Amino acid sequence: MRKRAKATAERGGEEEGNFSAALTRGLHILRAFTADDASLGNQDFIERTGLPKATISRLTYTLVGLGYLTYDESLGRYSIGPATVSLGYSALSSSPVVHVARPLMQELADDTGAAAALGTRDGVEMVYLANCRSMSPVSLRLNVGSRLPIWRTAMGLAYMAEMLPERREALLEQIVRLEPGKAKEILGHVNDARAQYAKRGFVASFGAWYSYINAVGVAFRPTDGSQLVALTCGGIVDILPREKCMKEVGPALVQLGKRMHARLQGQADPGPAPRKRPD
Repeated sequence: MRKRAKATAERGGEEEGNFSAALTRGLHILRAFTADDASLGNQDFIERTGLPKATISRLTYTLVGLGYLTYDESLGRYSIGPATVSLGYSALSSSPVVHVARPLMQELADDTGAAAALGTRDGVEMVYLANCRSMSPVSLRLNVGSRLPIWRTAMGLAYMAEMLPERREALLEQIVRLEPGKAKEILGHVNDARAQYAKRGFVASFGAWYSYINAVGVAFRPTDGSQLVALTCGGIVDILPREKCMKEVGPALVQLGKRMHARLQGQADPGPAPRKRPD
């Protein structure tokens, strides 16, 4: 089971301002779950949130009563409840960005034989809001809710390249604080991503997350004021070699962003990027 970095310290002091400490801690409990977790026990919550056992017990009791968690007495473990599922489904189904992006992402996935996804930042990770896969048996098997490291992935690096400078610097400080021994490597990845993004409009990542995965990412800033998101298309190196990423997938992903913008504005869809003829 994959462990997440403790969230409490990195998301700011919950006693600051007008934040409700109880509500903040309750949300930390729910955010402890990842897409890979069917259930969690009290010790998992303690490790992932940094909250004391007595607080965990009190909050989980309340969350079960409200339907945000369910409790299996025979296993002594908790799973996401129907109220949480309904809340997440409502958020995704009502998002015009997700609605517009999904068919275009599926088109790109089918065309490349890879996997396309849309995500946004949650703390120091990217979280999938939508994903589409091709029929290829070796397509990436990540799902909505899956989490990826920001500085090791094309999605995360494209997102950082588009962030406002002061917000990017604050995020960099958080990431480096979690992995101080990799500060130079992290800054190198981010600076390279910014240079790529300025030159080509997309970020390519070759084997930085897993050695056998290549991916391309672009950021998308909705004009309705909703949160910054990022799009990615990735797959194993046999399906997406470097040359294909740079010459085909990158430009196609940039064009996908333009098509999303046009559709959200009620304008004519400019269509997919033209295919390059083989030499």
